[in-house]
Amino acid sequence: MERGFGSCQGRRTVGRGSWVVMQHNELYVRYARLADAPAILDITTEYARQGIMLERSGDNIVENIRNFFVAEYNGEVIGCCAIAFYTLKLAEIRSLAVFNRYKMKGIGRLLVEKAESVLSEEGVSEVFVLTLNSEFFKRVGYHEIQKEYFPQKIWRDCTHCPKLMACDEIAMMKQL
Repeated sequence: MERGFGSCQGRRTVGRGSWVVMQHNELYVRYARLADAPAILDITTEYARQGIMLERSGDNIVENIRNFFVAEYNGEVIGCCAIAFYTLKLAEIRSLAVFNRYKMKGIGRLLVEKAESVLSEEGVSEVFVLTLNSEFFKRVGYHEIQKEYFPQKIWRDCTHCPKLMACDEIAMMKQL
């Protein structure tokens, strides 16, 4: 049985997604589709306005849509996350966000589990995150590590970041 989001009735896998049945409603974590890009933009923009994550453009989301997963509840996209590959064995989970009204219901955990499952299937053995919410990631098995452990991330993304000289994110890693 899955914890969170009301009283959960059970969990089943359908195709490449996971369904969680709760209170006669269904939550589905699946690969994002192009039609999900506006919802992903809404969710990530809400987080960017709060200073929780960097803003992504709609074009960037569309360009990277195949790297996103979404949580869909009653036909509405309510959460998302993305993956980025750095080497054959190292990847990042990024852009994890859930609409505020659905927080603390296990949806973020389901999104991370889906991303980790796909990364594991791809042969990735180490996954990292840069986060402002280290407590959440500790609860799902991550531990803190120095950012310098990920020079690929620094050269690819961080050099373009407005927070480069004052980064407040915490690097965390998990072995898959």
